[in-house]
Amino acid sequence: MPLTEIDRNLLERCLQRKSRAWEDFVNRFMSPAMHVVNHTAQARGVQLPTQDCEDLCAEVFLAIVHNDFALLRNFRGQSSLSTYLTVVARRIVVKELLARRTAAQGGEGASAAVAVDPQPPVEQLLSDQEQVARLLSHLQGAEAEVVRLYHLEGKSYHEISAATGMPENSIGPLLSRARSKLRETQNA
Repeated sequence: MPLTEIDRNLLERCLQRKSRAWEDFVNRFMSPAMHVVNHTAQARGVQLPTQDCEDLCAEVFLAIVHNDFALLRNFRGQSSLSTYLTVVARRIVVKELLARRTAAQGGEGASAAVAVDPQPPVEQLLSDQEQVARLLSHLQGAEAEVVRLYHLEGKSYHEISAATGMPENSIGPLLSRARSKLRETQNA
């Protein structure tokens, strides 16, 4: 879906720091951001209290305004603004959840309210670099390379496309297929 005229105007108003532009932006994207936070946590087998969900959503919006709206300035308009912000929000939430998990494993006072399922889904397992390295042995070729770049090196789809020569819109489906294979391996 292309960038809508409404979102284009909202984006321009934010970047020009027009009156009420940021409030309009937050009103427009708060609900989708909360959905991304909840969905990402759920997909990783993490139960977040309401306060933690709100904190993660705030982290997303802080990242958007950081460095004079750098994330918005980098938006190229090749998708809808909502799609772009969903990808941005997901990456921020995943990084934060990983940081919390690492802190919890290291005993550095992580939120005790975060509960992890005893048998996590493959998406959660992919956050553990040792586990990813072990699971990579079950993948070959492009699948292994893309999983390594995405989950171990934290590369974006765009960066993976540049590194592998693979079309950017093929990376998501390839990751999905690789996750399915890993689920089968996990359940075997």
